[in-house]
Amino acid sequence: MKILVIQQKMIGDVLVSAILCDNLRKAYPNATIDYMVYESTVAVLQGNQSISNLILFKEKHRKSKWEFFKFLLDIRKAKYDIVIDSYAKIESFLPVIFSGAKRKISFDKKWRKLIFTDVVEKSQTPKSNLGLIIEQRLSLLDPLHLNVPLETFPKLYVTSEEAAFAKKLFESNGLDRTRKTVMLSIIGSSSDKTYPSEYMAQLINYIADRYDVNMLFNYIPNQKELASSIFNLCKPATQAKIHFDVLGKNLREFIAIMNECDLIIGNDGGAINMAKALNKPSFIVFSPWIDKKGWATFEDGTNHVSVHLSEYKPQLFEEKTAKEIFTENTALYQEFEPELFLPLLGKFTETHLGQPISSRI
Repeated sequence: MKILVIQQKMIGDVLVSAILCDNLRKAYPNATIDYMVYESTVAVLQGNQSISNLILFKEKHRKSKWEFFKFLLDIRKAKYDIVIDSYAKIESFLPVIFSGAKRKISFDKKWRKLIFTDVVEKSQTPKSNLGLIIEQRLSLLDPLHLNVPLETFPKLYVTSEEAAFAKKLFESNGLDRTRKTVMLSIIGSSSDKTYPSEYMAQLINYIADRYDVNMLFNYIPNQKELASSIFNLCKPATQAKIHFDVLGKNLREFIAIMNECDLIIGNDGGAINMAKALNKPSFIVFSPWIDKKGWATFEDGTNHVSVHLSEYKPQLFEEKTAKEIFTENTALYQEFEPELFLPLLGKFTETHLGQPISSRI
């Protein structure tokens, strides 16, 4: 049997949809299970033994109709028996059609029945703390009636060499290994998903005031100026606890570094999703325009906690469309003062970092 799973999106989605491959491997241990993803996301799939082959959708396939046509022919030649399209966009429909698979599964919309043999209703209300995004992905397996207990937790795999690299990096940069290490997701995937800098600095100061910890900033080179501005907004005593230049040169190095950290706090995004896949506790500040029920995965009030402005000032969202909320996102962010959720952050940090310095005897 040959199966193709399609998820042409970014890191979080690719990690979540990889659990489809994990469950298919449990149900069909001898099957060929291929996973179609963007080339830029492959780092989060390294070490996943459930996947037989990665089918990479590259930039050239977008830019050249000829390259895209050759890509479709390769899909055709593979002769898949089942295709599961969790991306469900026009870009993925042609590979589905060209596959010639007898079973084609995706989410339901009236006209999609012309392409897919099985369509699944995309629930909009979570039924558990798995998070809506995971529940939706798992529902794509329903038509196959897999007779196995389902895996529900995305996983990342760190090699012994990568773990050794991270330990050496910590040592060479003078991180005190007797202290816990906090990764700070200071910048979101876009400006409209990034908590205001002055507020982020207040959160960082709050943690540094309460704990003797190592603090790392998660940012990429082209975000260094913004990261520096957040660093400069922090108090000198806080800055002394921040190891600003402890960074990975690529995604795999970030994963290794995150694996050495004890928890992550900050903006929602790929870093948070990778941390969760490494079993690290998370505290997420969601953007006002994001509906958190989708990506508040494994929320349990202890290990995974998130906050959204609508939980504190629901009146700001009343009778507003999603488009209106997006338009007002910057102003809404300014309403999301840290004081609103510092008690919840305090409880989270006490659970994972212990009693604050001020309360120790």
